[in-house]
Amino acid sequence: MRKKIIHLIDDESIIHDIFKRIFKKDEYRLIISENKSQAKTNHFPDVDVVIMDLMIPGTNGLEIFKELKKDDPEIKVIFLTAFGTIESAIEAMRMGALDYIQKPFSNVELEFKINRVIKENRVKEENVQLKKTLNQRFSFKNIIGKSHNLKKTLDIVESVAKTSSTVLITGDSGTGKELIAKAIYQHSERRNHPFFSLNSSNIPPTLFESMLFGHKKGAFTGADSDKKGIFEEADTGTIFFDEIASLGDETQMKILRVLQEKEFQPLGTNKSLKVDVRIIAATNANLKEKVDNNEFREDLYYRLNVININLPSLKERREDIPLLAEHFLDKYVKENKKEIKGMDGKFLQYLMDYNWPGNVRELENTILRSVILSTSDTLSSDLLPREIVGMSKNEAKKGNFYEKVDEYKRDLILESLDKHNWVQKSASEYLGLKPTTLSELMKRLNIQK
Repeated sequence: MRKKIIHLIDDESIIHDIFKRIFKKDEYRLIISENKSQAKTNHFPDVDVVIMDLMIPGTNGLEIFKELKKDDPEIKVIFLTAFGTIESAIEAMRMGALDYIQKPFSNVELEFKINRVIKENRVKEENVQLKKTLNQRFSFKNIIGKSHNLKKTLDIVESVAKTSSTVLITGDSGTGKELIAKAIYQHSERRNHPFFSLNSSNIPPTLFESMLFGHKKGAFTGADSDKKGIFEEADTGTIFFDEIASLGDETQMKILRVLQEKEFQPLGTNKSLKVDVRIIAATNANLKEKVDNNEFREDLYYRLNVININLPSLKERREDIPLLAEHFLDKYVKENKKEIKGMDGKFLQYLMDYNWPGNVRELENTILRSVILSTSDTLSSDLLPREIVGMSKNEAKKGNFYEKVDEYKRDLILESLDKHNWVQKSASEYLGLKPTTLSELMKRLNIQK
């Protein structure tokens, strides 16, 4: 943890000595300036707090404050003031100073006020950094992929994020529905308000309704006190319902009322509470089919399905597999402190050939497993699960004559490239080909390092 930086601006040596005694611990760094020139030279934005006397020879504290504030608008200042300068201290507060301490001061009071300012400032910095991290993590730019299908989906997501419309996200399991929901939230006007993520299939119906709508004391056995529900807690924010298709009819009806009337009733009371909440729902089921089979309320379906975002499966955007694999490799190499530099050609080809029924989540787990099991600096195909290698071979066998020939060529080229560390001249000599012929074949067969 970095030291607490205190900048004292005062010309009295006795004040210098007091500060040196109080802030002599290793956790503090004390900077002392005696005049305006030194104050401007010694100050920098990482200073946590400035303690400044209002009476400085040749100028005054207010003038120095104005000068420092030009270069550091977020400067945190506490003024030291004698009895006759209280009015100037109040003027300093109007200019943006945080506080003032009257001389003679208590050492305990001084230390308390300084540490309070530093603590509050650092909490704010952490919150700003956290929001910045979240915005980066759930930025559309950080959703990995360059395929046409994904770009088309993200264009819709970016437009929807700026509205308050209800959104229904559909797609196979593992396609990243929650990631998209959080990206919508982070880029909406509600991003500084609450966000709740709920998996509708994991919680019993009675408990789920209590969680959502809250309850009054005595509403049911075990309700020993009043409890706020998530809808009340999320007012002005966003709720993400994952697996919305699994909601019971009673809960569906109550959520429909929230969407229609913007109100709900806690369990055990007839009193309605008004609420302003954006709902984002997701499902891997065919919700329209469930409506047709009377397994989901039609009126709720149309309320949720104002904007539908359908996420493509991984097999529908195969060109994104290398990018995703590289991303997960980098992530898990760092997490597991491994010295792995990359994937060999055969390993990547198996990833490209596999159909990924578990989508991005399955790919991520496959890369994690390979990183953990690897004992070399390159991921090789022997690390892959049997179902991936087996299915890839079976898929290759389904092709026509020309596809099978291309597959055989691809295997030969990849084997040669791996054997010669991807030096194409050496690989072409090994295969008995001209370097230009090998280069053309690599382009046609989409072979990349």
